[in-house]
Amino acid sequence: MADDRDRDRDRDRGRGDELRQDFDVEAGARRRTGRKRAPGFALDPDFRFDYKDPQQLRHFITDRGKIVPRRISGLSAKQQRNLTRAIKRARNIALLPYTATK
Repeated sequence: MADDRDRDRDRDRGRGDELRQDFDVEAGARRRTGRKRAPGFALDPDFRFDYKDPQQLRHFITDRGKIVPRRISGLSAKQQRNLTRAIKRARNIALLPYTATK
Protein backbone atom coordinates (compact mmCIF):
# COMPACT_ATOMS: atom_id res chain seq x y z
CA MET A 1 0.00 0.00 0.00
CA ALA A 2 2.78 2.42 0.91
CA ASP A 3 4.64 1.47 -2.27
CA ASP A 4 1.62 2.49 -4.37
CA ARG A 5 1.58 5.94 -2.79
CA ASP A 6 5.31 6.42 -3.42
CA ARG A 7 4.89 5.50 -7.08
CA ASP A 8 2.03 7.97 -7.46
CA ARG A 9 4.11 10.75 -5.93
CA ASP A 10 7.02 10.04 -8.24
CA ARG A 11 4.71 10.07 -11.24
CA ASP A 12 3.19 13.41 -10.20
CA ARG A 13 6.57 15.00 -9.63
CA GLY A 14 7.64 14.26 -13.18
CA ARG A 15 4.56 15.93 -14.63
CA GLY A 16 4.91 19.03 -12.49
CA ASP A 17 8.49 19.67 -13.61
CA GLU A 18 7.49 19.40 -17.26
CA LEU A 19 4.64 21.85 -16.80
CA ARG A 20 6.89 24.36 -15.03
CA GLN A 21 9.48 24.22 -17.80
CA ASP A 22 6.85 24.85 -20.48
CA PHE A 23 5.41 27.73 -18.50
CA ASP A 24 8.81 29.41 -18.05
CA VAL A 25 9.52 29.21 -21.78
CA GLU A 26 6.19 30.79 -22.70
CA ALA A 27 6.44 33.51 -20.04
CA GLY A 28 9.79 34.67 -21.37
CA ALA A 29 8.52 34.83 -24.93
CA ARG A 30 5.74 37.31 -24.18
CA ARG A 31 6.22 40.91 -25.18
CA ARG A 32 4.85 43.95 -23.50
CA THR A 33 2.72 46.22 -25.56
CA GLY A 34 3.08 49.96 -25.47
CA ARG A 35 0.95 52.12 -23.26
CA LYS A 36 -1.94 53.89 -24.91
CA ARG A 37 -2.42 57.53 -24.15
CA ALA A 38 -5.74 58.84 -23.00
CA PRO A 39 -7.57 61.04 -25.51
CA GLY A 40 -6.87 64.74 -25.09
CA PHE A 41 -10.35 65.52 -23.86
CA ALA A 42 -9.89 63.18 -20.88
CA LEU A 43 -6.63 64.78 -19.71
CA ASP A 44 -8.34 68.03 -18.74
CA PRO A 45 -8.65 68.05 -14.91
CA ASP A 46 -12.15 69.55 -15.08
CA PHE A 47 -13.40 66.93 -17.55
CA ARG A 48 -16.33 64.74 -16.49
CA PHE A 49 -17.38 61.47 -18.10
CA ASP A 50 -20.97 61.51 -19.25
CA TYR A 51 -22.75 58.16 -19.24
CA LYS A 52 -25.23 59.47 -21.84
CA ASP A 53 -22.44 59.85 -24.44
CA PRO A 54 -21.49 56.33 -25.59
CA GLN A 55 -19.12 57.58 -28.31
CA GLN A 56 -16.97 59.18 -25.66
CA LEU A 57 -16.94 56.04 -23.53
CA ARG A 58 -16.09 53.69 -26.44
CA HIS A 59 -12.49 54.98 -26.37
CA PHE A 60 -12.09 53.15 -23.06
CA ILE A 61 -13.72 49.82 -23.95
CA THR A 62 -11.91 46.94 -25.68
CA ASP A 63 -13.24 45.07 -28.71
CA ARG A 64 -14.59 42.42 -26.36
CA GLY A 65 -16.50 44.95 -24.27
CA LYS A 66 -14.13 45.12 -21.30
CA ILE A 67 -13.12 48.33 -19.56
CA VAL A 68 -9.54 49.28 -20.39
CA PRO A 69 -7.31 49.18 -17.29
CA ARG A 70 -5.79 52.33 -15.89
CA ARG A 71 -2.20 51.37 -16.73
CA ILE A 72 -3.19 51.30 -20.40
CA SER A 73 -5.70 54.14 -20.53
CA GLY A 74 -3.35 56.61 -18.83
CA LEU A 75 -6.06 58.05 -16.59
CA SER A 76 -5.64 59.00 -12.95
CA ALA A 77 -7.20 56.78 -10.28
CA LYS A 78 -10.07 59.20 -9.72
CA GLN A 79 -10.76 59.52 -13.46
CA GLN A 80 -10.68 55.72 -13.84
CA ARG A 81 -13.26 55.32 -11.05
CA ASN A 82 -15.50 57.92 -12.67
CA LEU A 83 -15.06 56.26 -16.06
CA THR A 84 -15.98 52.86 -14.64
CA ARG A 85 -19.07 54.30 -12.98
CA ALA A 86 -20.14 56.00 -16.24
CA ILE A 87 -19.61 52.83 -18.31
CA LYS A 88 -21.60 50.73 -15.86
CA ARG A 89 -24.45 53.24 -15.87
CA ALA A 90 -24.44 53.32 -19.68
CA ARG A 91 -24.54 49.53 -19.79
CA ASN A 92 -27.38 49.45 -17.30
CA ILE A 93 -29.61 51.64 -19.48
CA ALA A 94 -28.52 49.80 -22.67
CA LEU A 95 -26.43 52.56 -24.26
CA LEU A 96 -23.39 50.26 -24.25
CA PRO A 97 -23.29 46.47 -24.59
CA TYR A 98 -22.13 44.29 -21.72
CA THR A 99 -20.20 42.06 -24.12
CA ALA A 100 -18.95 42.26 -27.66
CA THR A 101 -21.32 41.48 -30.50
CA LYS A 102 -20.25 39.15 -33.27
